[in-house]
Amino acid sequence: MRYQSFHRVPAAITGIAHDPEACPMTATAATTSSTAQAPTALARDLARAGRIAEAEAVIAGLVAEVADFTPAHVTINRDGYSLNSVNGFIEAADGRSFFFKFHQEEDEAETVGEYYRAELLAGAGFPVDRPVVASGAVGRQILIYARRDQPRLADLARAVEAEAGGIGGPAPVAAARLIAAQADADRLVADRYLATLHDITADEAAAEPLHRLFHDRLIDHGAPERPGGRMVRFYEGQVFHLGGRAEAPDLTLSWHQLKDLRWTVGGITYDRGLGALFDEARARLLPARFAGAGVVAHGDAHNANVWFEAGAGDVADRLVFFDPAFAGAHVPALLAEVKATFHNIFAHPFWLYDAAVAEGLYTVRARLDADGRGITIDHDHDPGPLRRAFLAAKGDLLWRPLLQALAACGQLDADWRRVVKLALFCCPTLVMNLRAGPDGGHHGPAASALGLAIAVAMGAEPAGGATDPLSTMLDAVTP
Repeated sequence: MRYQSFHRVPAAITGIAHDPEACPMTATAATTSSTAQAPTALARDLARAGRIAEAEAVIAGLVAEVADFTPAHVTINRDGYSLNSVNGFIEAADGRSFFFKFHQEEDEAETVGEYYRAELLAGAGFPVDRPVVASGAVGRQILIYARRDQPRLADLARAVEAEAGGIGGPAPVAAARLIAAQADADRLVADRYLATLHDITADEAAAEPLHRLFHDRLIDHGAPERPGGRMVRFYEGQVFHLGGRAEAPDLTLSWHQLKDLRWTVGGITYDRGLGALFDEARARLLPARFAGAGVVAHGDAHNANVWFEAGAGDVADRLVFFDPAFAGAHVPALLAEVKATFHNIFAHPFWLYDAAVAEGLYTVRARLDADGRGITIDHDHDPGPLRRAFLAAKGDLLWRPLLQALAACGQLDADWRRVVKLALFCCPTLVMNLRAGPDGGHHGPAASALGLAIAVAMGAEPAGGATDPLSTMLDAVTP
């Protein structure tokens, strides 16, 4: 059934995502190829192994293959934000400079078509940087942009927090300017969501690449009804070292011991544990269950994918998106802003992307409750004024009008809050391995305990009438 309250996205917007003539790609970039060579996978693995020069050489070879210029030098950025991607700079033999980025996901089977999605977003009125070269062949996906002088918003926000924490010098841009620019972007994005709000079918919903960030990381692709993907690889059957220091963690628990424990974090007890949250997310975030309301969205606009364009005179600072790898014309409305909400706010300061900093900056203790059925995490982590301001703006300027519009159209699912919270839970747990230790991720016991505790707070509800920052925001924006 189609709802008269909605409109279909104009063909001028949706059609461009399927028009190969719109992309200035070379013939090589427009064709598919065997993944046996997979230079992007090789470059990613070499970079993760610390073999940076070898990875840069692989990327230089790929650029020479797909671009119309000769790379003279490639430099990979070694930042904590590139969790499933590689980015950096290219100096061309003719003197031009470029920025590149590519995603290389596990079990990758098709191009993510980022160039087409940049055009899609631009056509829908989003401020988005467009690549000058876009290779879409499997194993050779790479976006190349003209190099900008502007910093990423993530770097500027980190500088503000490093200065406040006494671990960095003066921030180049004051927090007030970042907050104002983010608020302006939230208003603009909310306006674009409402302008493109339309009815989507189950097939349209399921076809969106955004699900690769959520449901696809929870399942066994050979048997989708079973747990699998990153959830199993990161957590199931594994050992967890939680709290304290690397040389003396407070707790060491198996997944079997940990998965059903209730969590008490900072004095707040939550109503679901890790195992229940993963099971619920796998069932509820099934892509075909999102038939109903869709929008045109970037879907992955965390602030490491956002340029900060400084204003001058009467021109305000402006945020510009790039890397729309998971953008789409029919993004389920409830999922459109989840990644930006989590990664721009709750992933900071430092614990997710800079776990080594968190290990020395915060005191995190973990203990089993007296009845053996719960785990208590005490910590002194605080999101800080910058992230609280980002949360207030995101709630007031984006979530509130979006939810009100869905409710007015009769398209706000009765369990919308569970959907949003489950997707938020997936953000930290599936973007990287939160376990500590040599067989885990790059977190130590303190950051691991803190990260898992924050993840539980994203997905579960506070029990006994308690409240936390996320539930307070969701309560405030409920239509």
